[in-house]
Amino acid sequence: MDGDNNRDSALRLLNDFQDISFSKVALIILGTWLAIWAVRRVLPYLAANGPAHARLYLLGAVPIARLVMTAVAIVWILPIIFNITVQNFLVIAGAASVAIGFAFKDYVSSLIAGIVAVFEKPYRPGDWVTIDGDYGEVKRIGLRAVTLKTADDNMITAPHNVIWSSNISNGNDGAKTLQCVAEFFVAVAHDPARIRSALQDVALTSAYLDYHHPVLVVLKDEPWGTHYKIRAYPFDMRDQFQFISDMTIRGRKAIHAAGYEPASVGIMPEPTGPGQADAAG
Repeated sequence: MDGDNNRDSALRLLNDFQDISFSKVALIILGTWLAIWAVRRVLPYLAANGPAHARLYLLGAVPIARLVMTAVAIVWILPIIFNITVQNFLVIAGAASVAIGFAFKDYVSSLIAGIVAVFEKPYRPGDWVTIDGDYGEVKRIGLRAVTLKTADDNMITAPHNVIWSSNISNGNDGAKTLQCVAEFFVAVAHDPARIRSALQDVALTSAYLDYHHPVLVVLKDEPWGTHYKIRAYPFDMRDQFQFISDMTIRGRKAIHAAGYEPASVGIMPEPTGPGQADAAG
């Protein structure tokens, strides 16, 4: 009889209700929620008001801390509710795998991708990334999705499982600055060396420039003229759009002061059908 009782006890998945401390479970959940809430408020505040070199490290610690605290809470709660044995673990794992596989495939795929993202770091809080054509700053990395804030102040939410099928373009990859590009189009008749020198001076005299990185001016001949690009780095990547605007305005003035005009890039005509083409001819 004792053997049968021990076997029944081992196979029982849930502890007896009178043995489950629901108040303790509630306190663990509440404490974990408060700790995560505090981390999500305190670390970004310290990142915004602390040393610039520590900003990305503090922001990157938020999803890691949340993941660790959630895992600790789950491990703490499971023995309170469930009768943890090897047999029960196999039963729960098998049932959960089947249910998850059919009902929550995409959701679990995003959760797993989120864990991978925390350690492989294709994006971190504070990074400027492009995901499915949306460019913005990573504001939050949740368990299922990443939230971007675009330059137009839109909040974009993308599930983590996008990393399985799409390329993630990361502008700074954890660094405190990123490359900005200002583009110019100049008509064919001009002195390329003079324009290149003038555009380099435009970048070097910008108030937003980070002098620790090189300034490059590259050019490419096109049928309609020459395409110039200033590649430079702002001191703070949050100033990237002001930096590009500043270089663009002063770059146009420099080209005009040199006596040259911008190129007129023609618009390709709309494709026409056979009947329209004949009529036009």
